[in-house]
Amino acid sequence: MHLRPAVRTDHDAILALNEASVHFLSPLDLARLRALDAEAAWHQVIEREGEVLGFVLAFREGAHYDSLNYRWFSERYARFLYIDRVVVSSAARGMGLGRLLYGGVFAYAQQHQIPWVACEYDIDPPNPASARFHTAFGFSEVGRQVVADGKKRVSLQAAKIA
Repeated sequence: MHLRPAVRTDHDAILALNEASVHFLSPLDLARLRALDAEAAWHQVIEREGEVLGFVLAFREGAHYDSLNYRWFSERYARFLYIDRVVVSSAARGMGLGRLLYGGVFAYAQQHQIPWVACEYDIDPPNPASARFHTAFGFSEVGRQVVADGKKRVSLQAAKIA
């Protein structure tokens, strides 16, 4: 397994991974992915033998990003790294790739002296696996909001970087 920066030739694989998990994420097309990639502070993939098995996309404060959840953090935190999406291939789940991706995010935040890592996960509909995962990384709830035209409720989470 190899964690590395995402490049344009990864975009088709990233789009396929996003589509496979779109029930937890917002939809993504190539134009939107390229725009997000250009704004991202941290866009990494995990690959094995040339196959992209997962990715993470994260933004610093001040990014030109229209996500309601990102804007929520922007209004409350001066400096942060917001994890917009993390996806691991269903065939590679349970192999620790999510931990590897998040480990990279936290290392980046520490290296750049960013005091907070922020994210959200669905609580309605519930996502208990995500809740357990984020608790293990030291996240705690700092707010809640309704998104997706009232179809989802999310728990807004933050973890302090030591």
